[in-house]
Amino acid sequence: MTKLAVLPRTAPFAEQDIAALDRVIRDASAPQRAWLSGFLAGLDASESTVATPASPPAAAPTLTILYLTESGNSERLAESARAAARKRGFKVQVLDAADATPEALIGTSAVFVIAATWGEGEPPQRATTFYQAVMADAAPTLEGIDFAVLALGDSAYAQFCEVGKRLDARLAELGAHRLADRLDCDLDYETPAKSFIGDILSRLTAKHDGSSVIHVDFHRLPGDSVGTALDRPTPFPAEITAHHPLTSSRSTTETVHVEIDLTDSGIRYEPGDSLTVTPRNDPAMVEAVLRSVGLDHDDDTARALTTERDITTLSSKLVTDYAALTCDPALIALSIDETERHAFVQGRQLIDLLERFPQKLQASQLTTLLRKLPPRHYSISSSQQLVGDAAHLTIATLEYESAGRTRLGVASGDIARRRRRGDVLDIILRTNTSFRLPEDPAVPIIMIGAGTGIAPYRAFLQHREAGGQCGASWLIFGHRHFLHDFLYQLEIQEWLKSGVLTDLDLAFSRDQPKRRYVQHVLRERADKLNAMIADGAIIYLCGNAGAMARDVEATLTEIIGADELRTLNSTRRYRKDVY
Repeated sequence: MTKLAVLPRTAPFAEQDIAALDRVIRDASAPQRAWLSGFLAGLDASESTVATPASPPAAAPTLTILYLTESGNSERLAESARAAARKRGFKVQVLDAADATPEALIGTSAVFVIAATWGEGEPPQRATTFYQAVMADAAPTLEGIDFAVLALGDSAYAQFCEVGKRLDARLAELGAHRLADRLDCDLDYETPAKSFIGDILSRLTAKHDGSSVIHVDFHRLPGDSVGTALDRPTPFPAEITAHHPLTSSRSTTETVHVEIDLTDSGIRYEPGDSLTVTPRNDPAMVEAVLRSVGLDHDDDTARALTTERDITTLSSKLVTDYAALTCDPALIALSIDETERHAFVQGRQLIDLLERFPQKLQASQLTTLLRKLPPRHYSISSSQQLVGDAAHLTIATLEYESAGRTRLGVASGDIARRRRRGDVLDIILRTNTSFRLPEDPAVPIIMIGAGTGIAPYRAFLQHREAGGQCGASWLIFGHRHFLHDFLYQLEIQEWLKSGVLTDLDLAFSRDQPKRRYVQHVLRERADKLNAMIADGAIIYLCGNAGAMARDVEATLTEIIGADELRTLNSTRRYRKDVY
């Protein structure tokens, strides 16, 4: 029996093709026909895709993460953001503002700024040159660039997150597009910063959707992709092995030398690094705060206030928050009047507020009102090459009278007055790569410092002693009285005798009728200063960021000129560690 034709004569093929296809199809089994049907359907889909002109592969969006850091928190956040952005397919560069220029931001798809504020609304020292350049009239336009700003600060200061605020406004002025409203973070920055970074990356991912290199898991909560890198390192409990005064009993200031054991800590530090110390609040102050709010018999809250909450700092924000919590009419009036509020907080602490406007509080209300107890940072005054598994600290007790009370520094009072040999300090290493000795020991160094500003220089000189390094070194040290305040006097004199220290100038301000400070030494020995700079010297400055640091910098500017000082700063030959 002859098989009937399968394909009709109206099929869109030539007559000979119809005949050929018909022979194949009519003799095919059912499985063969099914396979052929699927094959032709797939072939059709493939040919349809190929027929559409393909767009060139999308380039990976570029993200520049710029950080301005003083304590290292901004840098740590930047590194966490880098890791999260790379997972999403971004081409990422991380820039330290100390090494960057505004022009470095041109050509990137987006800029994510993480900016810390230092002192009274100032940029971190190492970021000053970049900050001034981006604020200058000659700064380049940044049109077509998305940006976001994460600002870090301390609400105890009136100019809270001021640098981040100014950069946020300035980038918009330069034509960049604000991707999200700025986030201002206080000392408890980890959780909000983590969420903000995740949100910014999600926004950028959505904007660049379609790029083959971006993979998004929309089931994650904002910030999840940042990971755990934002978590603070776990403090190491280091035993105090030595604790003794450095100043005499007749000194008007109290400074102590503390040695701690680093055995089994894994901590390896370099001269110039510091230790972050978690202090404990004064038990007497804890009792006074609890008594003022009616919680003097609450042991759990007492423990929390001793180790977790800041019970001394009084800020404008705290006054406002306390007024909102208590609804006290007099306190509300104070919080509304900005001038009166700022005047009230000057020189006062939390206890003054609580006793002036007493209210009964629940434990949760009190602990929520108070911010996290901030750690303190102390320069390490030893070299590990010389002391091994140990670290030395040089701590001056902060004590003063204000608003009718004697005030004591939280950490310095804790360590100098209440801790003793055998006690434990919880510490974290804080590296400071911007305050290192030169890699070449032959490079001359000029060390300028006052008070506990001697600490890193003692580490420098110990390091050179241990390594047999004898490059030219000049120490200019100041304090109040030669007899009572010459910190590490015997060691310094031995280093001078051995040649580890090649020149020494001292400025004891109260030993003569007219006060004499380290800046006066610089002026008197301007010729030596210029000669050492010409010989390639690195200038170091360590001490109080107030009058001392400002006056030294003004004197350096006077002697060598503002342009030369800027050049030294940009080439890292002028290094500061001020507090």
